[in-house]
Amino acid sequence: MARVAVTMKRVTKRLWFRATLYCVVGIVTALIGVVVGPWLPPEFTRKLGADAVGSILTILASSMLAVTTFSLSTLVSAASAAASGATPRATGLLLEDKTAQTALSTFLGSFLFSLVGIIALNTGLYGEGGRLVLFVVTLGVVALIVTTLLRWIDHLGRMGRLGETIHRVSQNCEQTMKAYARDPLLGGQAFTAVPPGAIAIHHQQTGYIQGLNMASLSAVASASDADIYVALRPGAFCEPTRPIAYLVFHDTDATLKDGITERMCQAFDVGEERLFDEDPRFGLIVMCEIGSRALSAAINDSGTAIRVVSNMVSLLQPLACTEPSPAKVLPGVFIRPIEVQDFFEDAFLPLIRDGAGLLEVGIRLQKTFRALASSTNRDVAQAAVSFARSSLSRGQAALAFEDDRQRLQREADWINSLART
Repeated sequence: MARVAVTMKRVTKRLWFRATLYCVVGIVTALIGVVVGPWLPPEFTRKLGADAVGSILTILASSMLAVTTFSLSTLVSAASAAASGATPRATGLLLEDKTAQTALSTFLGSFLFSLVGIIALNTGLYGEGGRLVLFVVTLGVVALIVTTLLRWIDHLGRMGRLGETIHRVSQNCEQTMKAYARDPLLGGQAFTAVPPGAIAIHHQQTGYIQGLNMASLSAVASASDADIYVALRPGAFCEPTRPIAYLVFHDTDATLKDGITERMCQAFDVGEERLFDEDPRFGLIVMCEIGSRALSAAINDSGTAIRVVSNMVSLLQPLACTEPSPAKVLPGVFIRPIEVQDFFEDAFLPLIRDGAGLLEVGIRLQKTFRALASSTNRDVAQAAVSFARSSLSRGQAALAFEDDRQRLQREADWINSLART
């Protein structure tokens, strides 16, 4: 059930899903008058009338098609701007934007509502009562369109801008990091080494692990009277020669039966690209890419890099502050947590390299590492000190002006004072 929920969550984020849903609602709404109309009192329909509904629907049909086309082109332009100004990996988050999807879906659904209504009117499906129902519903659709247009206009002022892209990536990454900190083992148990005699399981697909069904693996382990040691977490690259997991039977004489390998492989979702949902490292990589691109000679935007570095404090904070509290522990499945060193490499290594020659970036990096080094989590504190030393060394080698080197050294004096305490 957990994997079904995850799959449904991914599907509902797709642009076509909401658009299809609104289109179906629009068609059904247009046909409601055919069913409800005959039940209305004739004198009621004669008093109100609805002779203008055909003209209103014609106006809606022509205008909504143009607005939908314009909105879709705007969304594509915003995604292109994010790809060129930030990173191509962030475009998926823009296409999942709920406000944009709701606006497009509302306009497209209104177009289909108008089109079906016009067809039904011209074919004589509506009686007097049906035309009245269609008129009332059309007024509601017009109100919905006006409200959506106002929200969409306000949203267009921010969409595609670099700051908005950073905010979206940071927000998504923070949620994933918090989820990882609460359950770093995904409901499994930790292990340090695979026992001898383990059977390596290989996946025949090539791509990235996008999702992992730990409950399914636990069921396979229980049915096979064995333990499963997961080798590849979501985000890892999978190819046929690299084991995705290891199977260790409790009975040393047991053999691998038909169907076990297939069931284990089905628990691993493999795709062409990494996703944010279950891969906490990917969000840090995308954030770092934005900062690294800003430091390129073509852009030379140290302010954006400084903002990215500052955001890393809040993104890595869950590793230090959140106590693991998994919803349940699945028997028979073992998995390694992600090393804190790996998180720091994803978040800072390119920024340390590309910003070594900029004093302002070096100072911000030292302040960020100092904040993370005060963490009560020993691994986080040690990684922060290690990367602070690396940043200082690179900065001292890259900065040409002596006063800049001394300024950076003074900013990094906390490393030595921390070591003395």
